[in-house]
Amino acid sequence: MALFKLIHLLAVLIWVGGMFFAYVVLRPAAVEALEPPQRLRLWDAVFRRFFVWVWGAVAALLVSGLYLVYLFGGMAHVGLHIHIMLTMGLAMMVIYGYVFFACYVPFSLHVGKQRWKEAGELLGKIRKLIAVNLALGLLTVCVAVIGAWA
Repeated sequence: MALFKLIHLLAVLIWVGGMFFAYVVLRPAAVEALEPPQRLRLWDAVFRRFFVWVWGAVAALLVSGLYLVYLFGGMAHVGLHIHIMLTMGLAMMVIYGYVFFACYVPFSLHVGKQRWKEAGELLGKIRKLIAVNLALGLLTVCVAVIGAWA
């Protein structure tokens, strides 16, 4: 059981920590230091690498989380905080799927074709959705920790 808890924790740290770094540290630095075309190229390269890790984190979270629920006897035998954590985690995964398929894929194509206006608009949309997911991720961690203490 400890191994699956560790996998779950590491996946959360990679995903939520990566969003925090990107939103709070990298984004302001990129705006300060780079002109829009270079900034868009940077984000394309960052997302290309980060999203590989997020797909892995999503898979690890689903497998480890559902297996841990199974070990406790199913959803009827876990605390309310687990129900809340699962609901918020699934919402985050849906948002991430939308960011990846509806925003990032066309964003990357626009960057490749140097369509800066279109890429910039999509980056703005991605930024807002990552802000939502970051807030949900931080709240989910709080629910999990406080629920575990109760």
